[in-house]
Amino acid sequence: MNVENIQKDLKKLANPEKAKILQRFFKTGKGQYGEDDIFLGIVVPEQRKIAKKYSNLNLGEIKKLLSSKIHEHRLVSLFILANQYQKADKQTKKKIFNFYLKNAKNINNWDLVDLSAPNIVGDYLLNQDKSILYKLAKSKNIWEKRIAIMATFSFIRNNGFDAALKISEILLEDEHDLIHKAVGWML
Repeated sequence: MNVENIQKDLKKLANPEKAKILQRFFKTGKGQYGEDDIFLGIVVPEQRKIAKKYSNLNLGEIKKLLSSKIHEHRLVSLFILANQYQKADKQTKKKIFNFYLKNAKNINNWDLVDLSAPNIVGDYLLNQDKSILYKLAKSKNIWEKRIAIMATFSFIRNNGFDAALKISEILLEDEHDLIHKAVGWML
């Protein structure tokens, strides 16, 4: 079980017409938030199936996939990571949480954040100190800010609203619409 097998499986599912649409939708043009992101044009349910098939991929291989320029490679790696997190013991959850934050630079589009941050970062911090989220919310990196606010979705699902409100305050003056949208969604 390795990255090359996953990449081959994804390549078989590629849809060039859909890829063109996704490249526009996810703003991959010069100067846009998804600049240089490459799409294969694969729908999310198909990516989830691939992630399930390769659910035992080790962190080293996940990191390789997460470092790819191809969007679907990164999303599949995050689905695998979230699936592993869900089934993990406390020690492994901490390891996955730390891995996620260490590799946050590659979690660099709104769907990548939205489909992973609540399930890994939010879940891990549910009953723990949340100071890392305030640090992320003050980052200059849009995706770290989005991770901070989207992680609070896990708290909200569990009737915890304080962190979402505090992070929303921190992000109130942010100029990026993707931050406004995420904050609005959590509120």
